[in-house]
Amino acid sequence: MNHEYETAQIDQYDRIADAIRYIHQHFQEQPSLEQIASAVHVSPIHFQKQFKHWVGVSPKKFLQYISVEHAKSVLKNYSLTETVYDTGLSSPSRLHDLFIQIEGMTPAEYKKQAQNLVIHYQFSATPFGEVLIASTHKGVCWMAFESDQNLAVSNLQQSFPKATFLAQSDQFQRDALVIFAKDQSLAQIKLHLKGTPFQLKVWASLLKIPMGHLSTYGDIAQQIQQPTASRAVGTAIGRNPIAFLIPCHRVIRATGVIGEYRWGAPRKTAIIGWEGVKTHEKSE
Repeated sequence: MNHEYETAQIDQYDRIADAIRYIHQHFQEQPSLEQIASAVHVSPIHFQKQFKHWVGVSPKKFLQYISVEHAKSVLKNYSLTETVYDTGLSSPSRLHDLFIQIEGMTPAEYKKQAQNLVIHYQFSATPFGEVLIASTHKGVCWMAFESDQNLAVSNLQQSFPKATFLAQSDQFQRDALVIFAKDQSLAQIKLHLKGTPFQLKVWASLLKIPMGHLSTYGDIAQQIQQPTASRAVGTAIGRNPIAFLIPCHRVIRATGVIGEYRWGAPRKTAIIGWEGVKTHEKSE
């Protein structure tokens, strides 16, 4: 019975993987649920349930995410009308609605985003390696562990392609970096986050995990009231732009395995251990 169940699970996974590939290859045609289901040889109703179970969102929502990501990549060089055509959407209003729903801004606002933004940045040593920390006039917008300074700056600039960058520290950065030296509440650190509504919801949930405690991807999915979205939660956690301050390192697999980390699994293990010691010292 267990063997039959495992075989069925593998078959379902393969089918969903095929569906994801199909959506990536055909998103410019904006295929319907029926077309996608037909491509993987399953009924639309059954496919809808399977896809949401594995991916965490409906096929329609996944297609919307793929469409918007493509639109974002071409908006840099295309007009809004050209972007609509290249993405396969029916009208500019459809592109507008998707951007508002997923990005929280209009396509025009996205096209202009960060144009007048000034970002200060500096490198700083921490117990877990050097970090690049950056901030805007609102708060810390980026923190990443990186041994290659040139690569670190390049990654930052790619995330804010139209911003002006100044290599200097500011008070937001200094307040944030104190957390490595002494007790500092995350609530006292000003953050300036850029992400989709779903990502922001996931990152806000991470901020609620106390130091010295661990959570799972399933726990986070439950907290944001999307219990079947564990995989989507994992993707959002993987795109966390602010290491340590937004404690994605406190999320592990349900099996107890530490799991992956954007800045390396060994570093994640070290941080968890360090926080465990700090918590124990405070309780004595």
